[in-house]
Amino acid sequence: MHPYDLTATPWQLRPVERFNYGLYPLDDQGWLEQRLPAHWQQHPALRRHTGRTVYRHRFDAPHETRRRYWLRAEGIFYWSRIYLNGYDLGQHEGYFIPQEHEVTTLLREQNTLIIEVDCPEERRKSGKRMLTGVFSHWDAMDPTLNPGGIWLPVVLEHSGPVRLSHVHLQTEQIAADRAVIAWQADLDALAALEVELRWTIAPANFAGEHHALRMTQRLRGGAERLRGRFTLPQPQLWWTHDLGQPNLYHVTLEIYCLGTLSDTRTVRFGVRTFELRNFIAYLNGVRLLIKGNNYPPTDARIACVTPEMVRRDLELARGCHLNLLRIHAHVAHPALYAAADEQGILLWQDFPMQWTYRRTVARHAPRQVAAMLRLLGNHPSVAVWCMHNEPIFITDTADERIITGLRVYFSVFVWSWNRDVLDRRLARLARWLDATHPVISNSGEYAVPFWHRGNDTHFYFGWYIIYGRLQGFDVVARRFPRNIRFVTEFGAQSFPNKESCLRFMPERLQAIDWKRLQQRHSFQPNVMRHWYNWQGNRSLDALIEQTQRYQSELNRYYIDRLRLRKYQPTGGIVPFMFVDSNPAVQWSVIDYWRVPKRSYWALRDAFSPQYAFTLIHAPQFRLGDQVRLPLYVVNDAHHGVRYSLRAVVTSPEGRRVTEYSHTGELAADCPAQQVGEIVFAAERRGYYELRITLHSDGQQLVNTYRMRVGRRPLPRNNVRRLVQALSAALAMLRLSSSAMRRGASGMPKNAASIITALAPACKQARARRASAMPPSATRGTATCARV
Repeated sequence: MHPYDLTATPWQLRPVERFNYGLYPLDDQGWLEQRLPAHWQQHPALRRHTGRTVYRHRFDAPHETRRRYWLRAEGIFYWSRIYLNGYDLGQHEGYFIPQEHEVTTLLREQNTLIIEVDCPEERRKSGKRMLTGVFSHWDAMDPTLNPGGIWLPVVLEHSGPVRLSHVHLQTEQIAADRAVIAWQADLDALAALEVELRWTIAPANFAGEHHALRMTQRLRGGAERLRGRFTLPQPQLWWTHDLGQPNLYHVTLEIYCLGTLSDTRTVRFGVRTFELRNFIAYLNGVRLLIKGNNYPPTDARIACVTPEMVRRDLELARGCHLNLLRIHAHVAHPALYAAADEQGILLWQDFPMQWTYRRTVARHAPRQVAAMLRLLGNHPSVAVWCMHNEPIFITDTADERIITGLRVYFSVFVWSWNRDVLDRRLARLARWLDATHPVISNSGEYAVPFWHRGNDTHFYFGWYIIYGRLQGFDVVARRFPRNIRFVTEFGAQSFPNKESCLRFMPERLQAIDWKRLQQRHSFQPNVMRHWYNWQGNRSLDALIEQTQRYQSELNRYYIDRLRLRKYQPTGGIVPFMFVDSNPAVQWSVIDYWRVPKRSYWALRDAFSPQYAFTLIHAPQFRLGDQVRLPLYVVNDAHHGVRYSLRAVVTSPEGRRVTEYSHTGELAADCPAQQVGEIVFAAERRGYYELRITLHSDGQQLVNTYRMRVGRRPLPRNNVRRLVQALSAALAMLRLSSSAMRRGASGMPKNAASIITALAPACKQARARRASAMPPSATRGTATCARV
């Protein structure tokens, strides 16, 4: 039935030291005013407030006889207790879980609604209690922000004698001409009676037939859950945008009592199946490579999210060839799930647990897991449930101390109660509640032989110092291929584009408050300094260009290697991350104001359906090296394509060194294949460039790689000779110092006398060097003799 929105008019609120059981002053003195939904820190007087806040709202309720009334709060951060006209409706926990209370006997002509809300700051980050995920503890969120508040509407709904509070649908089976749909309906009846269930299934975004069916059911009275199945003939399936159309149905259930409509509910539903077979995805039985990205809260102030905001983000995701977003350690705004259904983008849904929690959460987490599955299970876009993100010892990702590293390593490779007990228990519960979605116990668990089977994995080679150089990822991929089956995090930080930077920092580098960027805007200067000299830039433009180039090349490094191993064994590639939730210097490829960085366009190219690339394993080459670069092509489209490829190598001066051309045909959704090799000699210092141009399916892709060439290599066995030469030089320096000291006590100080004093050392060094060189190397001996 149509709800009465209680948040359509302003509310009153006031911060308090402690709650008073719903008893507060009746006058308006001391109360602030705010329009909801909102977070209390959005009020100018409460910008830094954390902790307890009381909300009050007075309203006139429509009251019709023979109607039942229900107060429904869609979302409150985090603990809440509701009082209506002085009656306590009970305490609630969980920021994303709707709470519903029957208030038929409590309503009056004029009503006072009091909601006590508590969302404190948790200072013990290694043992958190609130299940708020990234909203309370994350290195990609402003730590001064508190999410407390009423962030979704509060409504008053009515029904007849039987209340229909929820309808849940699942696709159990798809055949050529029909689909079997399992359903659940949660009802509350005033008494034992017989009801009629009338179903209507109508196309929501395509032309097609309407279907209707009826069934009767005897209710016993009170709260009850009904279950059943129905068959949908000739179903139009829901597909991702890269495979087809995201067809949706409106499914309406009406409950009739004695021929009168008592309650009704409509859900939007897509017929589809999704599987992960050894982390390779199958949508409706069709294999596909997952190309995704991590999606944070659309805005750190989640109450401010609108359908237009999420629709724009998903259009940017489609423009980057993404078919999946990982909802990173939070439950998002409802508008996101509706938009993902419409635009054909799969969602990997994390439960809001980030890093480590105290053991008492084991009593509260199962209820919230069940609520998440109930709340989001109807969305065809939601494909995977994941119980926890990185259940390891992390309090600050910029902390690179040895003791911290040891604690992290222990929790990663040996034991973590969060991972090995809590997450596995929650995963078993989720699989029992929902057999139609893959369930991952935790994200970021490595496969360790004879110890952990592993899940999806995270790699930060080339960023966090504890991981080491980028080339370390090649070692993992070669020796432990199970760990690259589904990679859901990798990346590096970069500054936003200039117009966005100027919104939260000055243009002059000397005027930037670097400490504030680190504390409030996620910047990790020490980590960045380990890989390149970002402080050497003389302008903000140069800093932006340098950081975005490094981020682009690092992302491509991972993607190239994972696309080479497509289905062998890689099934998913999900960098970190897509957008910023607040103004920041982060791992995102799109900033807070939705301006794409250079790395967004680079990611778009790297995820192109037809892609040509090479692998450069060495960080640099030396003069005289013979460089051999393999050329690969891959096709992710589900149709065959013809292609032409041209690769050109240019020297540091821009001179063309060599080129290679090839034409061929790629099968539908084929793994990567090598089509040739380009070879050249590194004869100049500086940066060589490989430019690969691919024409296929009416599109052109240009992929450019830079290769650094340094000094000429020393002769073979050079280490031993270098040590000998350094030893001789040190001996000469010691004798020289001794001679100078003797000269200060009366010995001659002219050059001839010094050379005479050094002659024995020269003779000794000459003899050692001559014995270390081959007979043909006489130039060094002659030089030493002239000295």
